[in-house]
Amino acid sequence: MDHDFSTSPILSPDDPGPAEKVGAGSGQGGTPAVVPPTGPGRIVLAATPIGNVGDASTRLIDLLTTADIIAAEDTRRLHRLVQNLGVTVAGRIISYHEHNEEAKTGELLDQVRSGKTLVMVTDAGMPSVSDPGFRLVEGAVAAGLTVTAAPGPSAVLTALALSGLPTDRFCFEGFLPRKAGERSSRLADLDAERRTMVFFEAPHRLEPMLRALRERFGADRRAAVCRELTKTYEEVIRGNLRELLEWAESNEVRGEIAVVVGGAPEQEPGKPEDHVAAVNGLIAQGVRLKEAVAAVADDAKLSKRELYSAVLSAR
Repeated sequence: MDHDFSTSPILSPDDPGPAEKVGAGSGQGGTPAVVPPTGPGRIVLAATPIGNVGDASTRLIDLLTTADIIAAEDTRRLHRLVQNLGVTVAGRIISYHEHNEEAKTGELLDQVRSGKTLVMVTDAGMPSVSDPGFRLVEGAVAAGLTVTAAPGPSAVLTALALSGLPTDRFCFEGFLPRKAGERSSRLADLDAERRTMVFFEAPHRLEPMLRALRERFGADRRAAVCRELTKTYEEVIRGNLRELLEWAESNEVRGEIAVVVGGAPEQEPGKPEDHVAAVNGLIAQGVRLKEAVAAVADDAKLSKRELYSAVLSAR
């Protein structure tokens, strides 16, 4: 179905949008309380280019030039962006990053509550996705303030699309822990993850990360390293984890990096006779034959009838 998105309505200060449901318990019968928007102010999460400045949308440019306040993860990068875009910021610029967002969130929400339009931008991509912004959105939703987005470039989706790996189901895992033990524990939690996984990583930590991935998921697991996406020296290296580790070991890797890893493969159910011992083990613990067969068959994705026959034949 075709849509004319150029005529789709967008939120404006005069159209605060639907009320947000927050919390529970203050409505009758334990239903969620409805906190209506409190004024014409709004927060706009605005996606910025992840590399190529040509990816800046006309809506982003309009917001940068008309917003009352711009909360920027790095004000120097914001000034560089508007300079490259050839536009002038008329509103107030506030530094808002992971080290001060807790202290400044309340102040920003007060400005929105008073009717200001606040635009949130990060160094690249969509705010709140592995970047500052979540705390601001969380506070705005709780206060019943309007939050919307000017969508655009995303390193997560760009890497996923270019990886050559399945895109129908995926998850974003951000940065893995730096310490080896914590990283190993996180990867152990992903052992059975069937969806394609997207990670971010710093170039100087890419080699130990790929080594940890290979040790956990096996050398043959398919993956891709996406470097400097949309920039002049964009590079996507595809292969299995053994090949990618060898590449990282023999190259000086630079730039911003996303690593995409294929999900765990489907496990073959095996033959019924391979699971007879598991059934007998449950029987030895006092479980009835029928219940033991059902439990093992469900876990191994086997036919209960075939497994039952295999158990009887082995006696």
